[in-house]
Amino acid sequence: MTTLDGEALDTIFRNARTHNAWKDEPVSEATLKALYDLMKWGPTSANMSPARIVFVTSPEAKAKLEPALMEGNRAKTMSAPVTAIIGYDVKFYDRLPELFPHAPDAKTWFNWSDEWAEMNAFRNGSLQGAYFMIAARALGLDCGPMSGFDMKKVDELFFAGTSVKSNFLCNIGHGDPSALFPRSPRLPFDDACKIV
Repeated sequence: MTTLDGEALDTIFRNARTHNAWKDEPVSEATLKALYDLMKWGPTSANMSPARIVFVTSPEAKAKLEPALMEGNRAKTMSAPVTAIIGYDVKFYDRLPELFPHAPDAKTWFNWSDEWAEMNAFRNGSLQGAYFMIAARALGLDCGPMSGFDMKKVDELFFAGTSVKSNFLCNIGHGDPSALFPRSPRLPFDDACKIV
């Protein structure tokens, strides 16, 4: 496997920031499809792929989302070209015969307990949410992930009648670097890691 060069690593990690202000530049449907087509290759347990994404782009959909947002998240979300609702399907196992065909009984590994299924869906859907942000940055987009919203309300508004639950929101577009806060520190290796 090839190692990415420093510029690519800067784009995806070292220079990437959480954006709260956005340039008035649209994100095309083709770009959103390319983003998904890149992120979908990230690994999940038994290839369960529980993430489900709603790309909120229209003024009508933004207006629908706005009441579910905490006050501090409204302006930045309303001004973002796209807000992705990253959800997870708690009945992901129904697609396992298609996604994990070499193990015909894979569905039974998860459907025996709602709690077990949801725990796996949430964990793997969160992984896919991280892949989503990496893919977005790799395609030249900026991200503003957040969890300050009424999940129950978002589920009612965007996932009613489904087995999907919301995990987090991620604004995407071209961020305005002039509005960035100073970068916060990160834990050093010895504080966060141990080699045994």
